[in-house]
Amino acid sequence: MADKNLGSLENDVEITRARLASTIDQLAYRTSPKTIAKREANQFKAYFVDENGPRTENIVKVVGGVVAVIVAAKLLRKIVG
Repeated sequence: MADKNLGSLENDVEITRARLASTIDQLAYRTSPKTIAKREANQFKAYFVDENGPRTENIVKVVGGVVAVIVAAKLLRKIVG
């Protein structure tokens, strides 16, 4: 009976070890700089394009923001300098 318990315990340890190894591999993949950069690039692209094509409302928002910053910088330069 002790051998059965020992065998069961060894089996549990092996299963836990395999699960832990898998978890470590997943964490290593998720935290690699290449994976993070790819995920961020995909999120950035998804902001501007979806399965139906360009997301015009988001593109207009960004272009409007850029134009506002340029105008503000020119006005500031004109006032200060």
